[in-house]
Amino acid sequence: MTNQLYQENFFHMASPWSRIFNFVADHAEGAYIYTDDGKKLLDFTSGIGVTNTGHCHPKVVEAIREQAGLFLHAQANIVIHKPMLQLIEELRKIVPPSMDSFFFANSGAEALENAVKIAKAATGRQNVIVFNGSFHGRTHATMSLTTSKTIYRAGFAPLMAGVYVAPFPYAYNLGMTEEEASQYALGQLEHLLASQTAPKETAAILIESVLGEGGYIVPPASFMKGLREICDKHGIMLIFDEVQSGFGRTGKWFALEHFGVVPDIITAAKGIASGMPLSAVFTRTDIMKKLDVGSIGGTYGGNAVACAAGVATIRAMREEKMLENAEEKGIQLMTGLRKLQEEYPQIGDVRGKGLMVGTEFVVDGSQAKAKPLVKEVIHKAEEKGLLLLSCGTYDNILRWIPPLNVTSDQINDGLKIFGESVKETID
Repeated sequence: MTNQLYQENFFHMASPWSRIFNFVADHAEGAYIYTDDGKKLLDFTSGIGVTNTGHCHPKVVEAIREQAGLFLHAQANIVIHKPMLQLIEELRKIVPPSMDSFFFANSGAEALENAVKIAKAATGRQNVIVFNGSFHGRTHATMSLTTSKTIYRAGFAPLMAGVYVAPFPYAYNLGMTEEEASQYALGQLEHLLASQTAPKETAAILIESVLGEGGYIVPPASFMKGLREICDKHGIMLIFDEVQSGFGRTGKWFALEHFGVVPDIITAAKGIASGMPLSAVFTRTDIMKKLDVGSIGGTYGGNAVACAAGVATIRAMREEKMLENAEEKGIQLMTGLRKLQEEYPQIGDVRGKGLMVGTEFVVDGSQAKAKPLVKEVIHKAEEKGLLLLSCGTYDNILRWIPPLNVTSDQINDGLKIFGESVKETID
């Protein structure tokens, strides 16, 4: 039946919807996906950083089941429901204390669009600065903010006006130390403010706390502190995109905790609800009060079932010490990858925080030439039972996104399969 279902319907899936693998999934549990033909796959993609608690965490599943029998849809303009209030209560325990106003939506892109709207309304300014390599979404406004690949923007012009792009402190690519890259990028940002978008017309500086699709690059703390200083000097809103890096992914609730910097606005999604569609914008009440009532909203934002999943997700992560596990297993993963880097010069860089780790491949010093190699490694790994994803402008970076409750044995299994796949590809 499954084969018939596949044959009759696969080619009716929208063709622009890219896919890496073609197996049909039957079910998933913890760190594994099981295909309809009985294959067991170690999933180190987590749905692109979504299932941080692993697939079908029992506490999250139970919360979803319970809430589904009480309220499926309680529209936020009409009904105040308990799961949203409970989620706010849990979030207040983990976000910076100054963040005391919470807005909920469905996707990361929707959260980003609303964050930009909030910044524009709060400042009365029209321009936004983003960084090279950024990924903020694929809706019309967010693709205008995205610079990681041209595929996300090509053919959709005219894009949203008022977006300016500054260099990201990508030390490895720049051939600099982290501190040199930090000072270079801050200098270029100051130049941008002097030459292209005046501070008085700049509403926000928007940055991923860890560059995601652009290459899994952790910015230096000095750079993030420099952004805060520039924003404070000119009255510009600082927005941290924590869509992929939030909810324990880097070993902290939010990656911003690594830098000792608090932005004006935070966006979150992906790991917030273990797979249910939910996103959020966190900011200060004094900022949010500058918006007219009704100027932001949405039919499904803060869905009751999704909020219940969010509550269960945060509680499970805390009770089971998943943040501590992410930090510990991240060290294990990075150590193993760096050993392989010593063996294979094609692995140019290993970087990351917690369980948000990137391995950058280069061939003859070229990022572009490494793309076929990375693609082959991914497919060899799949054949051996491991799922990995690529990222970066040239797709030459393998990103490691295992669930935050991954075990030591599973990390070792992943490293073993990866090492074998690299060896077979290169040899």
